[in-house]
Amino acid sequence: MMRILRVARFAGVCAAAAGLVLSGCAGTTPKPETGEIFACAADSQIEKNIAPEAEVVDFSCVMKPWEGSDTLHFMVSLKNISDQPQRYRVNIFMDNGKAVGGLIPRKTSGGLVAPGQTASFTYPVGGMQQAPDSIVLMIKTMSQ
Repeated sequence: MMRILRVARFAGVCAAAAGLVLSGCAGTTPKPETGEIFACAADSQIEKNIAPEAEVVDFSCVMKPWEGSDTLHFMVSLKNISDQPQRYRVNIFMDNGKAVGGLIPRKTSGGLVAPGQTASFTYPVGGMQQAPDSIVLMIKTMSQ
């Protein structure tokens, strides 16, 4: 009886895998390998609201260990394109209702982001093992 269940389960898994292969995995986001940098979502699926004082130099994702499991991390690099030192607030909203964000620079003891300079931060998203389908990226200056 157990062998019949195993064979049936194996056949079901094979059928499901064949269906995914034939459909081209439509509608699913593949899970990238740990440490591999990848696009967080298709460009058409990223809504951006960026302060005029900022230029997004890098917005990418990576899967890496965080709190005991592989977790999605957003890597954000911003360039200050204004003539004044700036501090930025970053908010990233995902289609599944999760959100992360923070400040760049995180602490001001080392100063603000000087004109023409670039600063970065990596934001882990607890409980996420794959990239979202769509994202809203908001970047504001602290003076806004």
